[in-house]
Amino acid sequence: MDRARFASTIVAWGVLLLAAAVEARVTSLYAATATTASPKPYQPVAVTIPAAPVDASFTLFRAELAAVAKRRVYDELARLVAARGFFWERDFGGGHDPRRAGIDNLAAALRLERGDGSGWAALAGFAAEASAAPIAARPDVLCGPARPQFDQAEFGILLDRTRSDAADWSYPPADRLEVRAAANADAAALETLGLHFVRVIGGERQASGHDRARTAWIEIVTPGGRTGFVPPGTLLSQAPERLCYGKDVTGRWRISGYVAGGD
Repeated sequence: MDRARFASTIVAWGVLLLAAAVEARVTSLYAATATTASPKPYQPVAVTIPAAPVDASFTLFRAELAAVAKRRVYDELARLVAARGFFWERDFGGGHDPRRAGIDNLAAALRLERGDGSGWAALAGFAAEASAAPIAARPDVLCGPARPQFDQAEFGILLDRTRSDAADWSYPPADRLEVRAAANADAAALETLGLHFVRVIGGERQASGHDRARTAWIEIVTPGGRTGFVPPGTLLSQAPERLCYGKDVTGRWRISGYVAGGD
């Protein structure tokens, strides 16, 4: 009799613990949904974007790259890429092949041969990028866009107050980015963003696929707490995809590598 009573007590406690765990999980999911569904205003954290070093030859090289990207001629691009030694950092998909020519690895990284042209558009964007800076592991190359500078303490406070993580925040590479009421250029303008972090809740951050991440409109929360949309490619994460440049043995600039984006 005592054993039966003990066993029934254990079962009852187990049911109570399971119910409590389920309730906690439901509460957590509800809170997460409520946070997304009811965005709140936040104090923006300013960013400073380092300019590219003053180098006339580098400026001319980027102008030449922009022209090639506009014409979309593979052979012309090949002449601007390091033939050997091309690197590909954060290559989680294993697309880099050191035995291939640099142009072939670059084409694989940017997916230049995709029919929608998003790879060539991305290349044009790199050519137009105003910033560039060395990366820690490769001080002899310049990679753009450069990482932003900002107050780490202020950013930490922002994450705490919004109960978010760093991957939820991006920034515009240029001042005065218009936020639209819907995901199209004809929608009403809601606000204009400055050079500061912006909370991303949909679109590019949640897009599936390498190419879609470049072509999807991005849903955001403005500092005023309003939801809206900005065009594809107008926000950068703290770990954006970057194109890198170095000089060859003749002292001429070449595309020498690629750093994949991601959090």
